[in-house]
Amino acid sequence: MTKLNSYLNFDGKTEEAFNFYKSVFGGEFLGGIHRMGDMSGMEIPEEAKNRVLHVTLPIGDDVLMGSDIFPGSPLVQGNNNYISVSPDSREEADRVFAALSEGGVVEMPMQDQFWGEYFGSLQDKFGIWWMIDYRAED
Repeated sequence: MTKLNSYLNFDGKTEEAFNFYKSVFGGEFLGGIHRMGDMSGMEIPEEAKNRVLHVTLPIGDDVLMGSDIFPGSPLVQGNNNYISVSPDSREEADRVFAALSEGGVVEMPMQDQFWGEYFGSLQDKFGIWWMIDYRAED
Protein backbone atom coordinates (compact mmCIF):
# COMPACT_ATOMS: atom_id res chain seq x y z
CA MET A 1 0.00 0.00 0.00
CA THR A 2 1.25 3.48 -0.84
CA LYS A 3 1.51 6.00 1.99
CA LEU A 4 1.71 9.76 1.59
CA ASN A 5 3.49 11.91 4.19
CA SER A 6 4.43 15.58 4.36
CA TYR A 7 8.02 16.83 4.12
CA LEU A 8 8.90 20.40 5.13
CA ASN A 9 12.00 22.45 4.33
CA PHE A 10 13.27 25.40 6.35
CA ASP A 11 16.23 27.77 6.19
CA GLY A 12 17.91 26.92 9.49
CA LYS A 13 14.67 26.68 11.50
CA THR A 14 13.84 22.95 11.21
CA GLU A 15 14.84 22.03 14.75
CA GLU A 16 12.88 24.94 16.25
CA ALA A 17 9.84 24.17 14.09
CA PHE A 18 9.86 20.44 14.82
CA ASN A 19 10.27 21.00 18.55
CA PHE A 20 7.21 23.25 18.30
CA TYR A 21 5.24 20.59 16.37
CA LYS A 22 6.35 18.00 18.92
CA SER A 23 4.93 20.23 21.69
CA VAL A 24 1.61 20.39 19.82
CA PHE A 25 1.23 16.74 18.77
CA GLY A 26 3.41 14.88 21.30
CA GLY A 27 5.61 11.91 20.46
CA GLU A 28 9.34 11.53 19.93
CA PHE A 29 11.51 11.97 16.86
CA LEU A 30 12.22 8.68 15.09
CA GLY A 31 15.98 8.13 15.17
CA GLY A 32 16.66 11.57 16.62
CA ILE A 33 17.73 14.62 14.66
CA HIS A 34 20.34 14.02 11.95
CA ARG A 35 22.69 16.90 11.19
CA MET A 36 24.37 17.87 7.94
CA GLY A 37 27.72 17.61 9.73
CA ASP A 38 27.03 13.90 10.34
CA MET A 39 27.28 13.10 6.62
CA SER A 40 30.41 11.22 5.72
CA GLY A 41 32.32 11.58 2.48
CA MET A 42 31.09 15.11 1.85
CA GLU A 43 32.75 18.42 2.66
CA ILE A 44 30.27 20.49 4.69
CA PRO A 45 30.91 24.20 5.36
CA GLU A 46 31.15 25.06 9.07
CA GLU A 47 27.96 27.18 8.97
CA ALA A 48 25.97 24.18 7.67
CA LYS A 49 27.21 21.45 10.02
CA ASN A 50 24.55 21.98 12.70
CA ARG A 51 21.67 22.31 10.23
CA VAL A 52 19.10 19.51 10.21
CA LEU A 53 19.67 16.93 7.50
CA HIS A 54 16.54 14.95 8.43
CA VAL A 55 13.98 14.64 11.22
CA THR A 56 10.81 12.53 11.46
CA LEU A 57 7.92 13.11 13.90
CA PRO A 58 5.17 10.47 14.07
CA ILE A 59 1.67 11.95 14.28
CA GLY A 60 -0.96 9.25 14.65
CA ASP A 61 -0.43 6.70 11.86
CA ASP A 62 1.47 9.24 9.75
CA VAL A 63 4.79 11.06 9.93
CA LEU A 64 5.87 14.64 9.41
CA MET A 65 9.40 14.92 8.05
CA GLY A 66 11.69 17.86 7.46
CA SER A 67 15.13 19.29 6.85
CA ASP A 68 17.01 22.55 6.48
CA ILE A 69 18.07 23.75 3.06
CA PHE A 70 21.78 24.07 2.35
CA PRO A 71 23.00 27.63 3.06
CA GLY A 72 22.60 29.81 -0.01
CA SER A 73 19.92 27.58 -1.57
CA PRO A 74 16.66 29.33 -2.44
CA LEU A 75 13.62 28.70 -0.24
CA VAL A 76 10.26 30.06 -1.32
CA GLN A 77 7.44 29.84 1.21
CA GLY A 78 4.06 29.82 -0.44
CA ASN A 79 0.42 29.05 0.10
CA ASN A 80 0.30 26.33 -2.52
CA ASN A 81 0.12 23.49 0.01
CA TYR A 82 -1.34 22.69 3.40
CA ILE A 83 -0.90 19.97 5.96
CA SER A 84 -4.32 18.60 6.84
CA VAL A 85 -4.85 17.23 10.36
CA SER A 86 -7.99 15.32 11.36
CA PRO A 87 -8.20 15.10 15.17
CA ASP A 88 -10.38 12.56 17.00
CA SER A 89 -12.58 15.13 18.74
CA ARG A 90 -13.86 18.67 18.47
CA GLU A 91 -11.93 19.55 21.63
CA GLU A 92 -8.67 18.20 20.19
CA ALA A 93 -9.33 20.13 16.95
CA ASP A 94 -9.65 23.33 19.02
CA ARG A 95 -6.49 22.54 21.01
CA VAL A 96 -4.37 21.82 17.91
CA PHE A 97 -5.73 24.88 16.09
CA ALA A 98 -5.02 27.19 19.05
CA ALA A 99 -1.49 25.82 19.52
CA LEU A 100 -0.54 26.02 15.84
CA SER A 101 -2.03 29.48 15.34
CA GLU A 102 -0.10 31.02 18.26
CA GLY A 103 2.22 33.55 16.64
CA GLY A 104 0.76 32.73 13.22
CA VAL A 105 -2.12 33.99 11.09
CA VAL A 106 -5.63 32.53 11.14
CA GLU A 107 -7.01 32.20 7.63
CA MET A 108 -10.37 30.70 8.65
CA PRO A 109 -11.33 30.24 12.32
CA MET A 110 -12.60 26.88 13.54
CA GLN A 111 -16.32 26.67 12.83
CA ASP A 112 -19.00 24.29 11.61
CA GLN A 113 -19.04 24.19 7.81
CA PHE A 114 -21.84 23.57 5.35
CA TRP A 115 -20.14 20.35 4.17
CA GLY A 116 -20.55 18.83 7.63
CA GLU A 117 -17.11 19.27 9.18
CA TYR A 118 -15.75 21.46 11.96
CA PHE A 119 -12.94 23.17 10.06
CA GLY A 120 -10.35 25.93 10.25
CA SER A 121 -7.13 26.91 8.49
CA LEU A 122 -4.06 28.91 9.43
CA GLN A 123 -0.44 29.71 8.70
CA ASP A 124 1.84 28.96 11.65
CA LYS A 125 4.70 31.14 12.87
CA PHE A 126 7.09 29.22 10.57
CA GLY A 127 5.05 29.99 7.42
CA ILE A 128 3.51 26.50 7.14
CA TRP A 129 -0.16 26.27 6.14
CA TRP A 130 -2.44 23.93 8.12
CA MET A 131 -6.04 22.73 7.77
CA ILE A 132 -7.70 21.28 10.87
CA ASP A 133 -10.89 19.34 10.25
CA TYR A 134 -13.02 17.23 12.55
CA ARG A 135 -15.96 15.21 11.31
CA ALA A 136 -18.23 13.65 13.91
CA GLU A 137 -19.12 10.02 13.25
CA ASP A 138 -22.67 9.82 11.93
